[in-house]
Amino acid sequence: MTDIAFYHLTRTPLDQALPKLLGRVLATGGRALVLCGSEERVAALDAALWLSTDPDWLPHGSKAMGHAAQQPIWLTAEDVGGEGAPNGARFLFLVDGAESARLDLFDRVLDLFDGADEAAVAAARRRWSAAKAAGHALSYWQQGQRGWEKKA
Repeated sequence: MTDIAFYHLTRTPLDQALPKLLGRVLATGGRALVLCGSEERVAALDAALWLSTDPDWLPHGSKAMGHAAQQPIWLTAEDVGGEGAPNGARFLFLVDGAESARLDLFDRVLDLFDGADEAAVAAARRRWSAAKAAGHALSYWQQGQRGWEKKA
């Protein structure tokens, strides 16, 4: 089963936390697909990744740019089909409560949710329960004073 990690944002917004996590994936030679809840979020994260200073270079693309196979990070609001991520990603980032029907196509899924939004926290709890019932390996991370702290 897929390793699913839930990331509880409590100190920084998504557009600040996501670049660091994506940088870690790229540092290992990995590729990532970021599944967003809307095309508006895709556009906002596209801008945030270009402006990121930590790390300062996050090569990425989206449907608006094309050439998915060449992009180490692919931003999209469309779930993957049976063929998998268009950029060959093995890491899936879920943001804005986005859900994928094909978690099995990824080695690791990172589900990021806003701890200041009660509805987002409740939805993350539902996703946790569903993933646990499906037999996935789960972990829970929360932002602390020094970065991410593993809580479960």
